[in-house]
Amino acid sequence: MESNTHPLRIQIEELVQLTDKEFALVLEHFQQKRFKKHQIVLHEGDHAPFDFFIVKGLMKVSRIDLDGKEHILQFGMENWWVTDSEAFHHKTPSTLMVDCLEDTLALAITIENKDKLCLELPKMQYFFLKKATNGYIALQKRILCFLSSDANDRYHNLLSIYPGLIQRVPKAMIASYLGVTRETLSRLSGKK
Repeated sequence: MESNTHPLRIQIEELVQLTDKEFALVLEHFQQKRFKKHQIVLHEGDHAPFDFFIVKGLMKVSRIDLDGKEHILQFGMENWWVTDSEAFHHKTPSTLMVDCLEDTLALAITIENKDKLCLELPKMQYFFLKKATNGYIALQKRILCFLSSDANDRYHNLLSIYPGLIQRVPKAMIASYLGVTRETLSRLSGKK
């Protein structure tokens, strides 16, 4: 893959500029991982060794409650970062599950390599801080949307955050993410 058109470099350079040598250093800290559709890359209770940058494919972050109901916290598409953040950063057992909804190519970084990279290339510390801040803001917006919006607003919010997701994911998963029934989702998706 050409260095200047690499998806990770494009994302990093939305916040900080890198020379070719610096980007080569960044890539040295990542491992390329390929996963098959339906492959679970993180089980609840396991340690989360990696933060994944999705190059191609689709992942889902979820939790199964005591009644066996799945609650989807996040979908991760191309150019998204996916992990159980608490387990990754604090080295605690995961409370979440991460699995692949499509064959997925990801770049994986360990917390040790992330810290090392930030020491070797301080501008990456700024990049990761901005990404974490933006992720926190997105989570706040999602929580507020759940607290103060109706199902229709949540559906349209999903369409703006995840363009094209509706065509890639079963309706039951979309309904789980939105906190609605499949019937409600069918009614919402039928509206123009």
